[in-house]
Amino acid sequence: KTTSPAKKPAAAVAKKKAAPASKEKAAPKGEAAPKEEAAPKGEAAPAPATEEPPAPENPPEQSTTSTDEPAPIPMEAGAAETPVPAEGSPAPSAELTAPESTLEKPKEEPPSCPLSLAVEEVSENSFTLTWKAPEQMARAGLDGYVVEICKDGSSDWKAVNQELFLSTRYTIPNLSSGDKIHVRVMAVSASGASVPATLEQPVLIREILQLPKIRMPRHLRETYIRRVGDAVNIMIPFQGKPQPEVSWTKGGQPLDTNHINIRNTARDTIFYIRQAQRSDSGKYELTVQINGAEDKATLDIQVVEPPGPPQNLKLVDVWGFNVALEWTPPADNGNSEIKGYRVQKSDKKSGKWFTVLERCTRTSCTISDLIIGNTYSFRVFSENICGLSDSAAVASGVAHIEKTKTAYQPEKIPQREMMEPPKFTQPLTDRTTTRGYSTHLFCSVRGFPQPKIIWLKNQMEIREDPKYIALIDQGVCSLEIRKPGPFDGGVYTCKAVNPLGEASVDCRLDVK
Repeated sequence: KTTSPAKKPAAAVAKKKAAPASKEKAAPKGEAAPKEEAAPKGEAAPAPATEEPPAPENPPEQSTTSTDEPAPIPMEAGAAETPVPAEGSPAPSAELTAPESTLEKPKEEPPSCPLSLAVEEVSENSFTLTWKAPEQMARAGLDGYVVEICKDGSSDWKAVNQELFLSTRYTIPNLSSGDKIHVRVMAVSASGASVPATLEQPVLIREILQLPKIRMPRHLRETYIRRVGDAVNIMIPFQGKPQPEVSWTKGGQPLDTNHINIRNTARDTIFYIRQAQRSDSGKYELTVQINGAEDKATLDIQVVEPPGPPQNLKLVDVWGFNVALEWTPPADNGNSEIKGYRVQKSDKKSGKWFTVLERCTRTSCTISDLIIGNTYSFRVFSENICGLSDSAAVASGVAHIEKTKTAYQPEKIPQREMMEPPKFTQPLTDRTTTRGYSTHLFCSVRGFPQPKIIWLKNQMEIREDPKYIALIDQGVCSLEIRKPGPFDGGVYTCKAVNPLGEASVDCRLDVK
């Protein structure tokens, strides 16, 4: 009985090379090949089939004769025996004897070589490989990859993976430091293994040294400012292999570990002060060193507090609505630059303080627009990065804004001659109106004294007639003709008369 073949390990599959199909063994000399039917006369006999005849159900017992020569195969009745060529005579051509139906199909080719084999990382006892899949795959796909290694100077290749895998990344462990290892990778499919992809140079198993380097955070590259009493907690990362030595100094002297705590790890160092004091201000030097190679960085810390008040505040002068003040900078700036001064005023009536100037950069100022009759006091604060000083400098004196005594002098107006004869500034205009609709005539006149206005119709004075209403206002003369008729048409005249003379204008009115 036949049994299913066992699964082959990756090493065994790798050793099996993709080769062309081997030819079947030729029949032993002197043995006749079986034929199913006798070839017709005059035709060449076909070659025997390559398939073996089926085994009988009750196989005969094995012969005790030598196994070098196989037992003759019985032929069917009537089959002609194929003559065996004599020694030295050429064998019949396979093309003439083998029918087309019995030709074997070409065997499938194995996959191509893996691409871009490279070393990704090397450690003290292992290294990691990466590669890309081959361009040409088998029809059924890849079964996986085989990784083999060989020590430098040896030709004994050994597979490092027990089973095939499909990942294109593999780590080879359990290596000895200092060894030089050659490595190659093969792609395996059902049709065989590919040509191996081999690294050109052996891999040296050793720990890659990394020079020390401090990664100073961006916000620590400038002055690090904290207030008095605040905690200082700074972490600065670094790199280097093997583990670097870390040291801190200030002014070339080691730090006071009772006040400043330093904790180092494999990748960073932590600088910690529970409550910062102004004496902690200064430049701290950080050094990271490996076997003579080192990297340095400087940490500048400034611990500040609010400044003191200004000094020698004086009320220099008071004039009109203005006051002039002067002072000197504070004795203690709080370990920080003074950014300016804040000036405030307070009047005696309300007693409240109001800010007059903010961030005054000079040590003097002028305050204007004060109210007459009020008495003012003044004070000044100093300001730095922490804010205003806790107290202010108050001026010793007060400023009283007095009322200014002035004498009223009336304006002298020159005498002008106001007398003027009448003069029309706007004449009358001709009008056309409709019967039964009231109509107005307008003109304007000036003169001093005010002239007398007389209206005339066709050179006849219009007296107290209810049909006409004459008015004058601010030199504008008007005449209303109420519901005019055909007989109300004609020439209307406006005459202005005063002691200096007279003037007149006229117009024509048509009634339709």
